[in-house]
Amino acid sequence: MLNKLTNVNVWVHDQEEALAFYTEKLGMEVRADVTVPELGGFRWLTVGLPGQDDVALALMTVPGPPVFDDETRAALATIVAKGAAGGLFFSVDDCHAAYEELRRRGVEFSQEPTQQPYGVDAGFRDPSGNQMRMATLSEPA
Repeated sequence: MLNKLTNVNVWVHDQEEALAFYTEKLGMEVRADVTVPELGGFRWLTVGLPGQDDVALALMTVPGPPVFDDETRAALATIVAKGAAGGLFFSVDDCHAAYEELRRRGVEFSQEPTQQPYGVDAGFRDPSGNQMRMATLSEPA
């Protein structure tokens, strides 16, 4: 049976741009950065949150043939840019403080911290268009 989740794929348009965003703006650390010449220069690039060593984000460019034909690659790249390829959810101790810090680092938000029935959350996107949310969750009643 499955033991644990280790990596989550995040499609990106440019790995260098994504690397800078996730490390410099979001404060993640590089876990792996390996280029495999035998696979046409494929780059395995992962980042993760400091202190959460068992899960990493694999920042993957949308591949062309032989993985995806050109039409599929283009369609997936468009879906990512529209923010419709899934999303990431982060917890924070103080959503308002995290919002201010990330704004200072240049993160552009699609939603300011907003009180919700489950806590306070805010929304932002990475340079490729991937949707993300961060929340300070309320204590269950």
